[in-house]
Amino acid sequence: MAESAAETIIDPKLLELICCPLTKGMLSYDAESKELISLSAKLAYPVREGIPIMLPSEARQLGEDEIAARRKQRD
Repeated sequence: MAESAAETIIDPKLLELICCPLTKGMLSYDAESKELISLSAKLAYPVREGIPIMLPSEARQLGEDEIAARRKQRD
């Protein structure tokens, strides 16, 4: 089943409520890759069919260059 654009949007209020399960740090949403990013844990949690998968075992490890680029974007 294909995802619609509406399914890939994360509610900003949800982002205020959830945090990284490992570090309890803030998450940011990357709409292009459909991932919730935790810079503090250096992980990208997938969002599938609009549902955040907050399992560290399902998360993608962020590379150092990607972390630096995201920090630069944030500042």
